[in-house]
Amino acid sequence: MVRKRLLMLLKPFDVYPSHESAVHSISSSTSNRHKVLRYLHDRTLAHKNAIDFFQNILKKKVVDWKAVFRSDLSKPIRDVDLVITVGGDGTLLQASHLMDDTIPVLGVNSDPTRPEEVAELNEEFDATRSTGYLCAATADNFEHILDDILENRSEPSELARMAVSVNSKLISTSALNDVLLAHPCPATVSRFSFRIKKNGEPLSSLLHCRSSGLRVSTGAGSTAAMHSAGGFTMPVLSKELQYMVREPISPGDTSHLMHGLVKSNETMDITWFCREGLLYIDGSHVVHSVQLGDTIELSSRAPVLKVYLSPQLLSHCE
Repeated sequence: MVRKRLLMLLKPFDVYPSHESAVHSISSSTSNRHKVLRYLHDRTLAHKNAIDFFQNILKKKVVDWKAVFRSDLSKPIRDVDLVITVGGDGTLLQASHLMDDTIPVLGVNSDPTRPEEVAELNEEFDATRSTGYLCAATADNFEHILDDILENRSEPSELARMAVSVNSKLISTSALNDVLLAHPCPATVSRFSFRIKKNGEPLSSLLHCRSSGLRVSTGAGSTAAMHSAGGFTMPVLSKELQYMVREPISPGDTSHLMHGLVKSNETMDITWFCREGLLYIDGSHVVHSVQLGDTIELSSRAPVLKVYLSPQLLSHCE
């Protein structure tokens, strides 16, 4: 049997307060601050312990593997049979930017929310931890899921990603979650026009917008910022895109056109009419500048991402 090659991509520890600073602050803090810092320090330990736990499991398997912090990886991922992301959805999203459609990924939530902790601390601060919507595994089921993958008893699902082009030039990073187009200053009005096309022919009239920007999500990303803004949750395996104009100014009789869908065989064509603008892909880590008169094309024609999803998440697609 050929030994499988695994890459474990880790959420870095520097997203949490350092051990020394947290412990020092805890010793001299007020009661409420003490609880917040203790909570953050515990999150660091939970993530570290989870990494140790998962690595000890891998040491027992007939596989070749290495672990890399996501902040230390910038080149496309090649020559592995499986990527395991340890952290939350953010780590999986960053991994997806370096992956094509040939390598599957398993997301592992290293620090799931603890309902009893949320209930206890709800009156003082938000004690939710990692949501891990796209993460099929935790410490409780990691070895079982891994064995199913290694023994070919499990198949990954194909999640649609969004292709982004600026002035007909394809951006190398595909969006797994969403794209936000907005002025660099959130208090400044974003001016743009858009229409939906199919095979290069317009399907809708040109819509002129003055607003806080435009957000477009995939099916997998529809539960994130899109849902928070009032959009609807789509099946995770949907090939369509959902768009929403953010806080439109005086939409009038076009208000019903400010939120809708772009089908898998359609494109959204946008023209930007501010001196400067920014395209955010899957959050704040991947950003591209746009200028007055630039055209942006969005579609679901990017290569899919193969992801092992939980049965509970897939059941909503049936």
